Order: sequence, then structure tokens, then C-alpha cells
Amino acid sequence: MKFSEFKVGMVIKHDPVVVTETEMLEFAKSYDPQWFHVNPEQAKEGRWDGLIASGWLTCSLAMRMAVDAALRNSESFASPGLERLRWILPVRAGDALRLEATIDSLRTSSTRSDLGILRWTWRVFNQKDEQVLEVEATSLFDLEAEPR
Repeated sequence: MKFSEFKVGMVIKHDPVVVTETEMLEFAKSYDPQWFHVNPEQAKEGRWDGLIASGWLTCSLAMRMAVDAALRNSESFASPGLERLRWILPVRAGDALRLEATIDSLRTSSTRSDLGILRWTWRVFNQKDEQVLEVEATSLFDLEAEPR
């Protein structure tokens, strides 16, 4: 989407993506090798009653869905960061996660007329419509660039 297509209050959705145990284990072994993410047998005895996905995998899946639903072929080039990140419920193998991203604000930079600033809240839900993740993000857009 182009920056000009976003509207405050708009909700951008992405269809569910199923999380696999293989994906969970591979990600966690590389980036978050805590026992409840990498050891299915030990995780059965833990607080979560089984293996759970790394929250960072959940964030990565949300990012992928945001790109597929809105940022691909846009003028987006960076993000200065997140305001808030909440892992609300654990994600497990077989969960089907979907994204709902609400546009909170849009503006042009007060110092650079070629810079668009979009603030949005990403909410990720599982197949039971339980929210598992919430992220308040900012995306920057080069208003003079050709969309990619």
C-alpha cells in the first residue's frame, strides 16, 4: 500500500498462518534457546504444560503478515522502534495466527516534507480469537521514493 492509501481507523487484516513445531524449534534453537522453547519433554513439566513458541517468533510472524498485508510495494523504508510490546498468551504448535493492524495516526514530518510517519497497533489472534500479541509500532515512509 502507498502511504496515501492508509487512513486513521483503518484495520488491515491478514489471513491465519499456522505455526508448526518444527518452525518453533528451529527459531528457538537459533535465537531464543530457553528450555520451554526447545525441549518438548522438559516443557511438558513446566509452567506452560508443553512447548511454547518464542515471543520473538510471534513478533517475526506478525512482521511478515504486516509486510504481506500492507508494506510490500510501499514507500516504507524503516521503523524508529516500538512503543509497546505485549506477549499476552503463549503460542503453541498448530495455532493459526492472524493479524489485525489498526492505523492509529498518520502525519508528515514537521521537518521533512518527504517523510511520512504511520503509527499502528498490531494485534495477533489465535484460532480461538484469543489475543496473543499486541505491538504499537511506527513505520517511516519515503514520500518521494518509488514504491518497491
